[in-house]
Amino acid sequence: MIAKAEDAGRAFWKMHGLGNDFVILDAREVPLALDGPAVRALADRRTGIGCDQLIILRPSAQADLFMEIRNADGGEVSACGNASRCVGRLLMDEAGRDAGRIETRAGVLEVARAGEQVRVDMGRPGLDWRDIPLAAAADTRELDIAEDGLARPAAVSMGNPHMIFFVDDGASVDLVRLGPRLARHPLFPEGANVSVARVPDAGTIRLAVWERGAGPTRACGTAACAALVAAHRRGLTGRAADVMLPGGRLQVEWAADDHLFMTGPVAVSFTGTVDLAAVAVREEMPA
Repeated sequence: MIAKAEDAGRAFWKMHGLGNDFVILDAREVPLALDGPAVRALADRRTGIGCDQLIILRPSAQADLFMEIRNADGGEVSACGNASRCVGRLLMDEAGRDAGRIETRAGVLEVARAGEQVRVDMGRPGLDWRDIPLAAAADTRELDIAEDGLARPAAVSMGNPHMIFFVDDGASVDLVRLGPRLARHPLFPEGANVSVARVPDAGTIRLAVWERGAGPTRACGTAACAALVAAHRRGLTGRAADVMLPGGRLQVEWAADDHLFMTGPVAVSFTGTVDLAAVAVREEMPA
């Protein structure tokens, strides 16, 4: 097993893909239920283990396992590309295989070894306004949204909604300030992951991401895929590109069958055990 409940607590893996980090718990044999406060406590970087997303592995009738994805704010989301690669590495190492299948809320993903890296088939992008979803009909290549110098973003669903702005100078954009406001734009009823992309050449995208429920992140796999799709639809890139994020490079290809393939490194930061009951306790400050 990847992780088991033990007398000293629940075992976990802390992993990351280009700095996008995860706490991974295994509930395939020992049941586990975590409410929002418990997830937030585990994700807290000062008093918990610390992570962008908490991942719970559960049994699956369709694949090798089911991957439940919880953002640092406690909410559940359907897709996470970097987490899929991390879980894929654990799954393949555990089974002694070079490929595996992971069920998510967004569908079943195929993962495979790519040398020392992991490649995941992220499926087909959602491009219709209802797929994102948007609150009203719109051309998802270019939305009528403008905010503090940013304008005309594209929208893509990768199992989660993405808003991508193309700019000439990404360093000048204060995404920490603008990201939370744009993520709650009324055109996106489920919120949005907000990205700022610069395309220096047809084979490279430089990307910064504000991830809904997690904030600024060193890497976001679904955002990297969404950015390539949006850039290609605008004629800025081919169907493959290196997506350069603050944490490093992801290779993304939009294949002829409409599937997106993402390849990149994963790493184990550390392993340990955690007393889930203790970490979820929040002391009330005196009035």
